[in-house]
Parts: sequence; C-alpha cells; structure tokens
Amino acid sequence: MFDDLSSEESEVPSLDFSPGAEVPLSGSAGQTAATQALASAAYRDGPVSDLLAANEESGFKAARFSLFEPNLGEAFARAVQVRLLGGARKPVIQSFGTEPQTVVEHCLAATRIRKERDTRLTVVTAIFGLLFLPGSLLWLIFFQLRRTLSRINGKREKSLAVAKLAALSGAGGLAASVGAVVLAVLAALVVIAAVAAIQLPMTGLWLLYLLAMPVAPIVGWWIAKQVSERYAKSLRGHWDALLGGSGVGPKVPETVPQDPGDEGAERIRLSLAKLSAEQRSNIVFYAGPKGILGMGTRWGSWQLAEELVPSDPGREIDGFRSWDVVRAIHDQLRMLERGPLHTGGFPTPTVRHWVVTPIGEGAKEVSRTETDSETDAYRVKTFEIQRICNEQQFGSGNRHYLGTQFVLWDGQLVLTYLISVTVLHHTLRIEVTGNALGPVHRLFTTKPSPKTKTVSKSVKFWETKDVQLPLVSAAEVVRLAVRAPFTWFPAVLDYLGGKLTLPEPFGVRHTWAEKPWRHRFMADDALRAATPVLRVVHAAAIRVLDEHGCDTTQFGSGSKALSGSIPGAEPRKADNYDA
Repeated sequence: MFDDLSSEESEVPSLDFSPGAEVPLSGSAGQTAATQALASAAYRDGPVSDLLAANEESGFKAARFSLFEPNLGEAFARAVQVRLLGGARKPVIQSFGTEPQTVVEHCLAATRIRKERDTRLTVVTAIFGLLFLPGSLLWLIFFQLRRTLSRINGKREKSLAVAKLAALSGAGGLAASVGAVVLAVLAALVVIAAVAAIQLPMTGLWLLYLLAMPVAPIVGWWIAKQVSERYAKSLRGHWDALLGGSGVGPKVPETVPQDPGDEGAERIRLSLAKLSAEQRSNIVFYAGPKGILGMGTRWGSWQLAEELVPSDPGREIDGFRSWDVVRAIHDQLRMLERGPLHTGGFPTPTVRHWVVTPIGEGAKEVSRTETDSETDAYRVKTFEIQRICNEQQFGSGNRHYLGTQFVLWDGQLVLTYLISVTVLHHTLRIEVTGNALGPVHRLFTTKPSPKTKTVSKSVKFWETKDVQLPLVSAAEVVRLAVRAPFTWFPAVLDYLGGKLTLPEPFGVRHTWAEKPWRHRFMADDALRAATPVLRVVHAAAIRVLDEHGCDTTQFGSGSKALSGSIPGAEPRKADNYDA
C-alpha cells in the first residue's frame, strides 16, 4: 500500500568513498547548475563582503589584524565545513534542487588545495621571514598600515587615522599622511643597510646577516608570489570548470579512513552520511512569513470546501478518512507527466508525503530526531504519517501535506505544490498551496574574469591595449604568506582574522536563493503548473467522494468556479496573511 514511500530511498545515489574517488556532482540528472554554482564559491577569491551582500542575515566577526583576514573562498569553505560536518553542529534544512554533500566535498577539496599551497608558503616564510625577523617585521608593519588605511575613505579621514597611529606609538613628530608613513618605513630599511655596510664595526656572517635582513623578505616574497600564482590558477580553473559544466567531482581522500585508528577521516565520513540522511528527511519546518524553510514562501493558495451530503437521502455516506482521499490524489499526481498530446509538457514530478512542523519566525535552530518509535533515519514512519493525516487536523501538533515537486532549470527553480485534506464536522476542505524557490544568488553564477588593465600604447599613444595583470597582487602574497603557518591552527586564524557566520536555520540552498519572479520564464513556469495540479487534485477527490456515496454536485460546481479563477493566478505574499 505504501510502496511509493519506500521507493524514495532508491533514488538516493550511492557514493564511492575509495581513496581519491571522484564523487558525483549531483544527486540526479538535471540538478547540477545550482549545486555547481554553490560549490564554486569554495574556489573563489575576492572579498568576504561580496558573500555578505548575498544574504543580509550573514555576518562576519571582525578581524583583529586585517593581514589574517580570509578571502571569500577561504571563509565560505571554512564556514560550510564547520556548519555541516562539525561535531556540535545543529540540524540542517534540506536543500531541494541541490546536493549539499557535493558542496561540502568541494569545500574539503578546495581546503586541501590551499593546504598544499600553504605548506610550501610556510617553508618560504620560515626561511625568509623568521630567519630575518627584524626586516620582516618592518615590511609587515608597512603592509598592515597600508591595508588598514586603504579601507578608509577620504584624505582627511586617512590623515586623522595616521595621526592617531603616530600618537599611540609615541612618534609625535610623524607626519600625518600616508606618504609619510611609507617613506618612514623605507627610510628605516635604508638606514639599517647603510649603517651595517659602512659604519658598523662588524665582519663575517653578522655583517652579511644585517645586509640581507631588509632584502631577504623581498626574495621570499618573490618566491611566494610564484607559488601563489600557480595555485591561484588551479583554484580558478576549478571555479571556471564548475560553472562551465565541465567540472569533475571533488577528490576527497581525507574522508576515507586509511587505518582503524584514523578517527578524523571516520568522523568526516559519518558526518557526510548524516548530512545525506537529513537531506532525505520527510520533515520540514514552517517559519511564519519565511514560509516552509527550504521550499520558499507561499505565493498562492487555493481552497475547496464543501459540505459532505449523501447522494441518496435514504442512505448514509460510506465511511472514509482523509488518508483515502490523499492516496487517490497521490496516485493521480504521479501521472502528471502523461498527456493526450506529445508536446513535452511536465517532467516527472517527485510526489512525497511531508510532515510540517511549526517553529517561530525568529527561531535560530530546528530540532530533528534521528531514530525513535516514530522516526527512522530522520524520516517519519509510514504509520505515523497516516495517523497525522487522519487525526492531527486541528489544534497543536504537526500537520500532513502531500507534495508534488518540480525541479527545473537544472536545479535553479524548485516548484512545490502542497495539498492538505481536512475533515471537520461535515465539511471537507482541500487546500493547495504553491511554493517557489528561486535561483541561487547571482554572485555564485559569475565566472572568473582575467585581471587586465587598459593602458595607452607607448608610441601610438592615442591607441590603447590590455595588459595582463598577475592574479595575485603584492599585498595578497603577503597575506597568504602570513596566514600559511597558521593553516594547521584554524581556531587561531579565526581569532586573528575573523570568521564568517552563517544565517540560521541554515540550509545550503535556501540561504542564498533569490526570488524567481524577476525571471519571466521561471515565473511563467510557476503559474502554469498550478492549473493542472489543481484539476488533478479536484478530479481525484471527487472520484473518491462518488465511490463513498457523497453528493458531488456542490463539489463539482465549486471546482469549476475555482478552476475558472486559476488562469488569473498571480504571485502574492500568501504567508503574510495580509488583511
């Protein structure tokens, strides 16, 4: 009787966790665009502020030293890994139309690439930085001041900031301007070299050390630049391949225990399995005006409510329950892709039974039970779903909804139509609501652009040419070299450079989703799907009523009236209950 519920398990792909295995890019065909767009963020460069603009509820804990501040890709990969794989993490909202496991695996792969780079940079920093620490500190002070002052707008504000820095350091005679700070640092380097070479009475290795002290960090910077450029090209290659549709699955050998004592890899493997189980959960959460988390807000709602009257006045209605109507609707919804004409039409929908749990609008977390008498692997068991459908229709508690879901535009658009059937006294109410989850934020779909600068030609100065700039700037090389030794101490990096905080309750998909109504074709798809779904629901319900001896005259006329109003359906904020 309930074979449709168990069949959902067979749709979940099996993942090969052999060492270096390439994991599939998404859970099923046609859902790769959104998954790859979100995964590409792990390989990106650029400031974290771009990611904060994609969701106003995101936050960033301010850096204590801006030289340790992460870029967009580093912050995203770190935050997503901790949030989805952390031992003390909160439950996660389902990501319809995407595979969150693939996204987090790309974060692991990007972190692995950066660790390889940071290993080489750590060696460079140790040789040319720590061994020549006095000269390195002078250069770091210069870059830290330059980075701090570059974020201050206006000449007057910059001058005041430099004056404050000078006063705090006791250098009252320091000129309050950016140029003076730069010249002071460079002058200090020149004085050290001049005194050591001319007047300091030293010979041998000490003299060579003093001479090399201001120069060695420059040599180390040049070597670090070559390393950074090579890995920047690799990261950008993954970024471009994912958005171009030619990317391969991430290689995550760290998820495979290499021996029985490899607890770290085993924890990651179990966390990925837990994430997949939560993704398959049939429990969703309703958060007031935010709608059902993961499905988006309701944009439309249609009700059909009529009195249950026997068709034969001399007989009573044959007994039936809400579940009987729901089952009939379920069977008909599975046939939506079939039609009398060969015009393409609907793709095969996903028809599932959902248990909806209400939470507060401002709730920061949700609660999931992994296994008990009513749930198994975060899924409510079939007998409990049937009980909720028949009995929990009024008052507190969870509610049952039958949902038909269309994943369109390669996962960029998720349309969900939820059907509820309630019987109160002599009134049967059938309600259909439309939920739409739009494409991921446009930030995630931007491809890497080459860094170029337009300049005038030296001879034909009236003509211009594009000059290729390095992928990694001078200041960025210093930032990477300074952060590299702390890569193995992420908590220290979070303390010094700040960290990204994700909005809660967190889900990979709905957190960075935009509204679909700005895209004409996506909006059309949402509106067009409503009419066939409603008519199938009404036809199946009326057939059940006929079979149980109910008078369907009023239901038929009400269905026709509602069907006539459907073509004019327009998106609105149904979850706000504007009155």
